[in-house]
Amino acid sequence: MKYYPLRPIQRWLVDTHFNKAKSTMMNIGGLFKLSASIDMNHFADAINHVLETYDIFRCRFVFHPETSDLCQIFEGAVEKVFLERMSDDAFQKRMEKLREPYYLINQPLYRLYLMETPTAKYFYADFYHAIMDGVASSYLFVRAVDMAYRGRTLRKIESYADYVEEEANIPPEELKAGHQYWRDMLKRFDKKKHLPPVKVKGVAAWTKGSLDYEFKNFTEEFFRTTKLDENNFFLGAAMLTMVKLTGTKESIMSWIHNGRTNMREHRLMGLMLEQYPCAWNFQKDISVGEFLNRLEGQNQIGINYRKSLDVVYGEGLEDDCVSFIFQKHINGDAIIADTTAKVVYLPPNEISAVENALDIEVESQPTGTYNLFLDYDASRYSEAEMKTFALTMEKTLQDMRTTDKMVSEILK
Repeated sequence: MKYYPLRPIQRWLVDTHFNKAKSTMMNIGGLFKLSASIDMNHFADAINHVLETYDIFRCRFVFHPETSDLCQIFEGAVEKVFLERMSDDAFQKRMEKLREPYYLINQPLYRLYLMETPTAKYFYADFYHAIMDGVASSYLFVRAVDMAYRGRTLRKIESYADYVEEEANIPPEELKAGHQYWRDMLKRFDKKKHLPPVKVKGVAAWTKGSLDYEFKNFTEEFFRTTKLDENNFFLGAAMLTMVKLTGTKESIMSWIHNGRTNMREHRLMGLMLEQYPCAWNFQKDISVGEFLNRLEGQNQIGINYRKSLDVVYGEGLEDDCVSFIFQKHINGDAIIADTTAKVVYLPPNEISAVENALDIEVESQPTGTYNLFLDYDASRYSEAEMKTFALTMEKTLQDMRTTDKMVSEILK
């Protein structure tokens, strides 16, 4: 039996799950209603072909027999998928059961079900987040199943186990410069300076709060006439908003990236997510355009040092740091054999939220608008304060459209 260490991001997610998050699991997946034209037995064969091809589905989390440390193996048996026919009532009971916790140690880290009722055909899938990210589950997995359903034999591709091993064996001297880079960036982080001040009283423990806000006065139309990157633009707006609300001249937060930076990684079915710290001091005035240009450059340096992020996760350098993620047209329906697999249910994020003080998510909508989702610690902030954050960020986005405007004008 060969034992592999957990990758730093895997370790961070697992530790968060077991030690911090108020969750039963951290899962990525959901329920899809399939077209009536789908051959369900053939669909099961296609899924099983994908499961056999990618070693990520053999991954099991186990305790090392010598060190007792949590590690992973890639020799587990693939749990095959079979078509189940059931009544509508039995289907509803199954869905209720699937929302309950399940055991994760030395067990398959995914659950896949094909279910046919008298009224519909369904496919349910969820993947433990520490082995699969959203890109892998919503794009790579669906694409592979679609190819297999069409009769294409999937070739053996890059091994996730090999990737884990190669990453674990990077010589320390190759990581040294990156470790210093992240330590220097985050040594200034201070919750009292870089998070909005605590105003809520009488709530002792972390309590989840959430706010959904649509930016009505800032749409995708803006980016059609510029060469600005959406992710970088919204990240910059979030940093400026944080500076406005904290009253300081410095912003330190982190942004989430799908972690796939080359063609080899784009083919890997597995967890490639990374969370990059970023920092900016606005003491020296700068135009919006120059700020965005330099911020993009800083983030590229961060990507170049991504293998050294182990020090950030391992030493908890960004614990409590605000996180930011930009999502482009997510949660869309899947396409299988030129038919639509319509999303019926997706796991609610509140069961898997990290207990950060504040998580900022901007989602691009098919309508060309953007929604802001704020998951926040309600023992620190009120809903009214988060509404203020949303309004402030919307005004910041509007101001940033004039890229030759000085940042000092926005921060007045």
